[in-house]
This record gives sequence, C-alpha cells and structure tokens, in this order.
Amino acid sequence: MVDIAHQAAINPASAKDATPALVSLTAIEPGQWRALAQRAVEPNGYYLPAWELAVSATARGRIGASALSVYGGSSTRLIGLMPMVSLWQAWKIPLPALVSAHPYGTLCSPLIDRDAPIDAATRLLQRAREAGAHALILRDVALDGAAMASLKEALGQACLKPRVLGSYVRASLDATQDGEALLYEALGAKKLKELRRQRHRLEAHGAISFDVARKPDEIRPALETFLQLEASGWKGERRTALIQDAGDATFIRRAVPALAETAQCEIVTLRAGATPVAAGIVLRHQDRAFFFKLGIDERFAKYSPGVQLTLNLTRHLCADRSIASADSTASADHPMINPIWRGRFAISDVLIPLRRNDPMVALIHASLTARGFAREAARRALHLLRK
Repeated sequence: MVDIAHQAAINPASAKDATPALVSLTAIEPGQWRALAQRAVEPNGYYLPAWELAVSATARGRIGASALSVYGGSSTRLIGLMPMVSLWQAWKIPLPALVSAHPYGTLCSPLIDRDAPIDAATRLLQRAREAGAHALILRDVALDGAAMASLKEALGQACLKPRVLGSYVRASLDATQDGEALLYEALGAKKLKELRRQRHRLEAHGAISFDVARKPDEIRPALETFLQLEASGWKGERRTALIQDAGDATFIRRAVPALAETAQCEIVTLRAGATPVAAGIVLRHQDRAFFFKLGIDERFAKYSPGVQLTLNLTRHLCADRSIASADSTASADHPMINPIWRGRFAISDVLIPLRRNDPMVALIHASLTARGFAREAARRALHLLRK
C-alpha cells in the first residue's frame, strides 16, 4: 500500500500547475496564503497560515499535513488551498483518498478565492485526481457555506454529487444585533437576573473586569493565564489541556502571537480583583470570529465564570462593527454556549467522489461506514462500563 500523502513524488504536474499535486504546507508562500485568506469566499480562522502551519508542525496527532493548491491561470496568484492528509494517516485505512487536515478547531472548510470560486474548486478536484485520490473526505465543513457551494457546482459540472457522511448543528452568534437585546431574547429576564446575582456574589472576591488582549506583547501573558486556567480544571484531570503536551504547548504559543501580529486573534479574560476566573481564545477572520477554547477556575464554579465570560464576549462582539457573526466551534448540544448563542448551522463530514461510476468510491464509503459503526459500538460499551 502506498500512502497517498507521498503521491506528489510519483505523479507528474499538470500543464497548468507546474508543481506537484501535493506539496508540503511550508512550500506555500505565506504572503500568497494570507492574500488568499483575505479573498476567501468563506472565512475559516483555523486555516489561516499562522495557525495551520503551527498545528501541522507540532500539535498532538496533527503533524505532517500536505496541501492541494491551485493558482490563477498562468499567474502566481493562489486561488485555492486544501490542507490534506492521506486516509491512512487520518484513520489507518489503506485506500486512495485524501482527508481534510484537522486543525485545532472544528472547521475544515477550504480556502477558495471569491473572485474565481468555480475555477478554483474545479482545479482543486483535478489536483486531487493527479495525486492519485479517488475521493476526498472533508471533515467538519459548513454544509451550506460558500466553500461547499463552490465545490458542489464544480462537481455538478462533472456529473458528480457529494455524499454527506454525518452532520450536526452547532451554535453561532449573529453579531449584527444589539448585544443586550440578543441576550435578553436568548436567556430571558429570570435567567439574566440570576446571572447578575451570581456576578454580584463574585464581586466579593474583587471588582469584576473584562479584559481583551490583542497586541503581541499583551497576548503572550494573557495566553499563559489561559493555559493555567485550562489545566486547572477537568481538562487537566483528563490530561487534555494544551499545556500538558509539549507539541500542543509549542503550537499554541507559536500561533497565537503570530495571529495577533495581523489582528486575527484576541484573548478575553474575566477577573475578580487580580484573580483571573475565566479566559477564552478567539480567532478572527474577515467578518467572523471563532470561539476556540474556554478555561475557568473551577474554585469559582458556583458563580458560572464561563457563562459570565461568554456574556461579556457576546456584548464585545456585537459592539464590534467589523464582526458580523461568530462560530462557537462547539460540539452539538453544548450545555453552556447553546442557550446563549441561538443561531445554528450545519457542520458535516462529506465524501466527494472524483470519478464517475468508480467502484473504489463505494469501497471507501463502506470502509468509513464500518469505522463509524465500530466507533459507536466502542462508545456505547465504554458508557456501559462507566455505569
């Protein structure tokens, strides 16, 4: 079995694109990548170069992504980019398919130039064929987003259709609304009164402040505060906090200040006096924010510090005229964010066939389905054992 991640070495380049079908992410010129991100038909803060390069270089379980990339005609303008890994690298399935590289953050919608979306999508699919792939599996893409719409149209022109492997809806924020009115509509007067009462009780530990760190010299100490908060709670007990893995710690300490240099990341912190009780990392891309992670000091859990921070973050984003929406990047039915951010959109895993009537696609689909059943059976068994 040949890992498709290495197919670039054995597949010739096309006439239009004088580069291998698959290249290292580090081979993409950062300025070109940033320019494409600014023109992208759909924002994705987790595929910004400073973030994805740091993830692919050091983050736990995410090292070694490659890229499908296409350029505009004979020009050097990058018009499409898909970070990818092989199906073997993703799930140890020895079949010829490519899978979207999973960044830290649950969104893998590719970067497609809004000035040439169909051309970019069509040629990205062709690059995948040149790499030897029979299918693409795009994990965690916005099903009704502009990037998927471009890919669907390109597929339609080839008489192909994507297949949805799984889907869920997650919370989002319409930041064009008035923050106070939005919170009142979402939570109601009784719940807001209860939260104000908790906030007043928290003030017994010191005056409440909400700080936003944006500049690199501000964001580095704010990041360390966040990392300590995250590790102090249940994530620390489960050994899943970022600071508890050397690669993850290196990734986040590299990515956050780099994005702060281009005003694409901020860290929000809620304090009672001098004591930080909650902090969150927020990425920004075009007119969308992405609520990456939240850390709280669980000694203050009875005051709902995570909710209190999210209320302040909601007001902050709604007051920012450059932000139109925010993606919670949370799981389905998230108990904290769902009652506050009432917008919803579909996130899906999608199988994209690259050739018509290809029996290999059916085999890939069947293998993914079997894997899904096996994972669900294991999950249920673990649940029964815990009970």
